[in-house]
Amino acid sequence: MTTLLPPAIIHALAIVIFVLTYLGVALGRLPGFRLDRTGIAFVGGALMIGCGGLSFKQAIAAVDFNTIALLLGMMILAASLRRAGFFALVTRTALKRAKHPLALLAAVVAVSGILSAVLVNDTICVVLTPLVLEIVLAAGVAPMPYLIALAAASNIGSVATITGNPQNIIIGSLSGISYAHFAATLAPIAALGLILVFATVALLWRGRLRPAEPAAPQDRKPEKTSAIHLRLMIKAILMLAVFVIACLAGLAPAEAALIAAALMLLTPGLKGAPLIAEVDWSLLLMFVGLFIVVAGMQRAVITPAIVHHIAALHPGRPAVLVPLTAILSNIVSNVPAVLVLKPFIAALANPHRAWLMVAMAATFAGNLTLLGSVANLIVAERAKSRGITLGFTDFLRAGVPITLISLILGTLWMVFID
Repeated sequence: MTTLLPPAIIHALAIVIFVLTYLGVALGRLPGFRLDRTGIAFVGGALMIGCGGLSFKQAIAAVDFNTIALLLGMMILAASLRRAGFFALVTRTALKRAKHPLALLAAVVAVSGILSAVLVNDTICVVLTPLVLEIVLAAGVAPMPYLIALAAASNIGSVATITGNPQNIIIGSLSGISYAHFAATLAPIAALGLILVFATVALLWRGRLRPAEPAAPQDRKPEKTSAIHLRLMIKAILMLAVFVIACLAGLAPAEAALIAAALMLLTPGLKGAPLIAEVDWSLLLMFVGLFIVVAGMQRAVITPAIVHHIAALHPGRPAVLVPLTAILSNIVSNVPAVLVLKPFIAALANPHRAWLMVAMAATFAGNLTLLGSVANLIVAERAKSRGITLGFTDFLRAGVPITLISLILGTLWMVFID
């Protein structure tokens, strides 16, 4: 598409579109419009093309289809595991064996953190929140600390691998870092972070981690018991193993995920339509819009001269990059923050190391507030549907120490292994 607008006007419009899009994504809405984050990102991308900030061909080239493909494949695998009853089986088995409230807390942290390290943490929170509530309420203990532990552990655990969360998936695609190297670098700090989550929640809620009055019957809506489909579960676990092994062997994660998802759909007697219907298409569309908006902003404003000038200020130093990423992630959310940092990271002398620091900081920063990550909001919304309110101040009480300490530990770890 061509435009007759002067370059100065195009640049100004690109900046306005970028700011409004990121403001809308950060707030989850635009005043006066009934658009969610996906709608805002889509409109922003379309307007960036319309104003001449990008041509249609440039916009298509700006979309990182490796990221889209990896997310799509992982969503299909996660849907297969859910329909097979895998998550329900693992969660109920682990939580029902934990008799003491502290053991129950440890089980919530471990299950959430480990599963989020393999699959996208947002999906894990969608599936686990009702299951955790079911066990916790049946045990007659206060649900608040367990909900906070679930959200925080899913964020912390997800930093361990490229497939742990959406921002890691983007970083893996942009950086070219192998699955094995990514995991070898960040899995140890993820394990330490899970211990931190358990210790913090156990300390702050030590007076409430004891048997309490069960919720009133009218406040507790029964969850549907997930049926166990053994053959489907075995096939889904096998395909997940194929994906991980292929990644460790050097195959691109996006290719491995698509192949594993395709083989999963080629299961005799399995209807593929319900699995495909569970794909979060709105999230994929949001990513497409954000890729285009950021590319338009970069082309119009973030010139190579500006990038190299900022790179000369040594933003790759941990003491600078980690807090910068954490602050930016809490202003515009972690996925947009990663996309904004892309041109500056690419200009650094050691972009791989910088990307790993960004992955750690953007993920750990999500635990600061209830609005810090989509996983937190999922837990809050799923709990609300059961009549349980996860308050902003309650989350902040644990989020501040978990975030600050985990960021410090993560920074020290990155300096140590350098």
